[in-house]
Amino acid sequence: MLVDFKEKTISERYHLMSSVIVPRPIAWIATEGEVSNIAPFSYFMALSSDPATVIVAIGHRADGSPKDTLRNLRESKKCAICVVDENHFEDMHFSSKGLEANESELDIFDISTQKILEEYPAVPTGIKAVLFGEYLQEVDLKGSKTIPVIIEIKQLYVDESIVTDPAKIKIEIDTIARMGNSYRILGDMLDAPKIK
Repeated sequence: MLVDFKEKTISERYHLMSSVIVPRPIAWIATEGEVSNIAPFSYFMALSSDPATVIVAIGHRADGSPKDTLRNLRESKKCAICVVDENHFEDMHFSSKGLEANESELDIFDISTQKILEEYPAVPTGIKAVLFGEYLQEVDLKGSKTIPVIIEIKQLYVDESIVTDPAKIKIEIDTIARMGNSYRILGDMLDAPKIK
């Protein structure tokens, strides 16, 4: 079967892409604006290690205005990208609900926070890994309602409980990811076969 995307709606394209590009990591992004904001994005990926960057695609509200995360990134230039584990699954899912710009997901869904780095937004209490980054640039997708944003990573926070080798900073975390329209926990590891 060959699927021609020219013949598919945007919604159908999304469904098809999200069904085969798996797993998709979740960037649970905390930003500061009129209020503290946190929202999950599953169109998110590492981009480069020099400079250390990630890319996240952020859509717009139904009325065409920028989502709070995008507006806050443009204004404050700083964010905290939280890696979601099972302990934060429900809070992350609830925080995907669209709220008014003056409403905070942290307040509405009673998500407690902790400050790890003073100059960056607070993150949910007990989060195990956080990428602290700064807005670098946007990518123009010519007429798209989605804005890919490149964020440069400045600091990485890792809870000591998930560090298996402190000397090499080896990390093991059971993360939540999107697989199609559902969520999955990523935990089972496969050893890479030796190249002959």
